[in-house]
Amino acid sequence: MNQHPPLVCVENLSKSYLLGHGIVHALRQVNLIIYPGQSIAIMGPSGSGKSTLLHLLGCLDKPTTGRYLLNGQDVSSFNDAELATLRASQIGFVFQSFNLIPQLNVLENVEVPFLYQSYMLSEKEIKRRILYAIERVNLLHRMHHLPSQLSGGETQRVAIARALAIQPLIILADEPTGNLDTETGQMILHLFQELNAQGATVVVVTHDERVAGHCQEILHMQDGFIVQTITKK
Repeated sequence: MNQHPPLVCVENLSKSYLLGHGIVHALRQVNLIIYPGQSIAIMGPSGSGKSTLLHLLGCLDKPTTGRYLLNGQDVSSFNDAELATLRASQIGFVFQSFNLIPQLNVLENVEVPFLYQSYMLSEKEIKRRILYAIERVNLLHRMHHLPSQLSGGETQRVAIARALAIQPLIILADEPTGNLDTETGQMILHLFQELNAQGATVVVVTHDERVAGHCQEILHMQDGFIVQTITKK
């Protein structure tokens, strides 16, 4: 029995798209509760709705119907400006393609989310958070390097540092090891495990059973529904 209130509460969440040949129901009546400190993997074949669900959890898209409460706030009714502020200040993203800005060095890339925050932090506090996040992923010695000067594993660690720096409520990762070799992927997974053990809430979309095996709970999706939930003892 979890003693904390839910961090994420999703109620009958659906998402439909109008395409040329008709309506596509990407997500159908999904209900989900995530507590602080949980690690969850979302699995399923292509088109099952897992990326749609992750995008809705990350406020990158709005649901067609249903409610999404993040830390007690009903964000499904937020406007675009409110969602942008929420993403920049409370949600950490890690993507398969890294999404770093090639002209910026490591330190500058980790600083990017702070440029979109509406509330003001002092320069000293921002720098402290950035350096702490870079240290967490063991890249202080590379912080003045450009992405083109880094290995794939180092580049993904920069993306994780960028997610960590804002001290997010939740970290959302979309195939975070998809572009990495097996050894480097294992290193990234161990980093996620370490962050989760220290209290971070992590949700990972993955095709890889080994990635899912590092999480406490696995959601299997099919045709827009969550069809199975496996919780580790």
